[in-house]
Amino acid sequence: MKSFFSILFVTLFSISSVSAQNSGKLTKTGKDLIEQNDFSAALVKLNEAIELDKENAMAYYLRGVIKNRLGDEIGALKDLDMSVKYNPVLHQAYFERGNVNYELLRFESAIKDYSKTLEINDDMIDAYYNRGQAKLRISAYNEAIGDCDKIIEKNPKSVDAYFLRGIIKIEYGMLEAGCKDLSKAGELGDLKAYDEINAKCKSVRY
Repeated sequence: MKSFFSILFVTLFSISSVSAQNSGKLTKTGKDLIEQNDFSAALVKLNEAIELDKENAMAYYLRGVIKNRLGDEIGALKDLDMSVKYNPVLHQAYFERGNVNYELLRFESAIKDYSKTLEINDDMIDAYYNRGQAKLRISAYNEAIGDCDKIIEKNPKSVDAYFLRGIIKIEYGMLEAGCKDLSKAGELGDLKAYDEINAKCKSVRY
């Protein structure tokens, strides 16, 4: 009897292992199709991957990315929730969920997701940038400036960080400092910074 159950266990384990492997292959194919902007074919492969492995966090994440790109934010959130459920350290899923929440104007939720992203991977500069934007939307100016500071600390030539920090400082009433940041952004190649300078900084000497 023990031998029978041992054989049954090994058989079931083998089937499960093969299903997971096949699910992984389908997920990779789906990812490749996303990179080719073939979302329809990618969805087919990712659906098949999830059918084979209901706990395939990467497949849920990628399907959530597609749904978000196609404008189905609610569907995207459901998939991204499943992704982090099955892989709580998949920082890309938290980041994408933050983007969806931002688009839905759920800025507090977006900030939490970006913060979780950075808790797992603090080198993800886009998460600092997007979190800074979300903080700006709720008038958390000092914290938003802090996120820009962090980006510049990691990448002193980050055009976007100087531009965003300049805008935030001006909104916060730090006109001279904000104009200096916009000037730096322009110096680094962001020509739209000069539009902001011409609109807001003519009275400032810096």
